[in-house]
Amino acid sequence: IDSSWFNETWLGRIKEESGDNWRLKVSNLKKILQSMMEYYHDVLGQHVEDEHVPDVRLLEERNTVYMQRTCELEEELRRANAGRTQLDSYKRQVHELHAKHSSEAMKAEKWQFEYKNLHDKYEALLKEKERLISERDTLRETNEELRCAQVQQKCSLVSDSGAVGNLASEIMPTEFQETVVRLQSENKMLCAQEESYRQRLGEVQAHLEEAQRSQNTLETQNRLSQQQITQLCSQVEDLQKALQEQDSKAEDSSLLQKKLEEHLEKLHEAHSDLQKKREVIDDLEPGADSNMAKKIDELQAILRKKDEDMKQMEERYKRYVEKARTVIKTLDPKQKPHSLPPEVQALRNQLSERDRKIQHLEHDFEKTRSRHDQEEKLIISAWYNMGMALHQKVVGERTGSPGQAQSFLAQQRQSTQARRGLTARFQPR
Repeated sequence: IDSSWFNETWLGRIKEESGDNWRLKVSNLKKILQSMMEYYHDVLGQHVEDEHVPDVRLLEERNTVYMQRTCELEEELRRANAGRTQLDSYKRQVHELHAKHSSEAMKAEKWQFEYKNLHDKYEALLKEKERLISERDTLRETNEELRCAQVQQKCSLVSDSGAVGNLASEIMPTEFQETVVRLQSENKMLCAQEESYRQRLGEVQAHLEEAQRSQNTLETQNRLSQQQITQLCSQVEDLQKALQEQDSKAEDSSLLQKKLEEHLEKLHEAHSDLQKKREVIDDLEPGADSNMAKKIDELQAILRKKDEDMKQMEERYKRYVEKARTVIKTLDPKQKPHSLPPEVQALRNQLSERDRKIQHLEHDFEKTRSRHDQEEKLIISAWYNMGMALHQKVVGERTGSPGQAQSFLAQQRQSTQARRGLTARFQPR
């Protein structure tokens, strides 16, 4: 209600405490209706009869369409959230599979190294078997020769004279006995030396196997580090491309600089790990085996070459960092960082766009609902005015003073009949 129009002056024109006086009641209602008509005519600029009645069914259909669209957008939002969670799970699975692949590669290298060692041992045992067979054959031949010589000596001793034979028999066994004792002592010494040599050989072989195992592990780690370096190199190239395209795409450069710094730190860590592995290989180098020394020298040469490659790569990374800094200086520092991957960023952009659409639809729905409420109020007021007019007509007829009411109701009736006639004229046949 407009308080500026329906004020105390307007209320003062209405007589209170009419009681059972129908004339006062009719007069009050008449004044109220007249003032309301004047208000609609003067303030709103139109009559109640000319007010357009909205199509409620059309509004209901629009509201239903908006609700269906809202439900569809909510369903798409749920699907997008499900896709995002599925994408995160796939990323975790890829990371786990990559870790499993690295561990399986390490195990495969270990088993390959064990197989190589067993194969070498098998070949060494075959050679030892052949050597023992050849020694057995030579010992058999020597034994046969000694038996023949002993038989010849016995025959020569029997044919000699008695005195000379007794003297020879007394002298020769003593010399043979000393020779046998000496040979036995030498044999014991040689056996002890052989045993010590075998122990030392076993220790050296164990040490060599351990060194080979450590070297193989270090080579595997070196290969994995090389793969990581290759990946880092590709990532740096991607970052360089992103920096070159940053002027057109308006991406933030501080995040790229952080990524470059992280990759450089990883590169330095890999370089330090390679240096430590090279020191371990130098410590594990056996001095007795010349072949192993040659292999380790070759590995050291490979490591030196890799160190040189690492230095070249580090210099290349420094150049990339300098280029990135120059690009960063030319960029606008007020740009917002995009710290998410492009897939997640695209999903987030879609979600934000759908949220904006939902908000826009909700705003339209609120406007439609407010308009619908206003139209309902206008319809109710029109029906109320019509009812009051009819009531005033009936009251005027009953009270016997239809002069003034007849004029007012006549105006309303004439306008209503004219509107109905106009509507009937334009209805389709």
